[in-house]
Amino acid sequence: MADRNIVYFDLETQRSFNDVGGYAHKDRMGVSVAVTYSTRRGTYEIYAEKDLHALGEELVRADLVVGWNHLQFDYPVLQPHVFHTLADQTLNLDMMLDLEARLGFRLKLDVVASATLGTGKTAGGLDALRWWQEHQRSGEFEPLGRIAEYCACDVKVTRLVHEHALAHGHLRYEDRNGAIATVEVDWT
Repeated sequence: MADRNIVYFDLETQRSFNDVGGYAHKDRMGVSVAVTYSTRRGTYEIYAEKDLHALGEELVRADLVVGWNHLQFDYPVLQPHVFHTLADQTLNLDMMLDLEARLGFRLKLDVVASATLGTGKTAGGLDALRWWQEHQRSGEFEPLGRIAEYCACDVKVTRLVHEHALAHGHLRYEDRNGAIATVEVDWT
């Protein structure tokens, strides 16, 4: 595992589902900021809209891309901006989809992170959309910086959840009754 380049990935959009006519049109949402963490680099990388080709290259070169609903959301949003067919040309662990297959229902990253790590997300997708609109109106960098910081925090939480699963073979989540439950995972 130590010699593999695992790339943790997340992105934020410029537009909401309502703005683009619904879930079927994710490819029209645009990318405000994307963030990766590479285990080979040991650092985070922030990608602006003009740099998405480089993001595509990083994802294709990774030994494993780990995300939370990145196969059904992030890749379709990113696909119009990159050369590679990402889902076909990357090896992926979509933790949300794997947990859904095990449990029969979807969990939010925040629910798993809070129960497993005692910490969760720092904001929400609607905050990132609001910051993007503020950036577009004002031209100021500060709202864009907030999006990048929020997205980087999500990538860090994703990485910590994955690392916990690798180290302990399970994750915790709050079930529908409010009780903490455990799910075994065998991610290698």
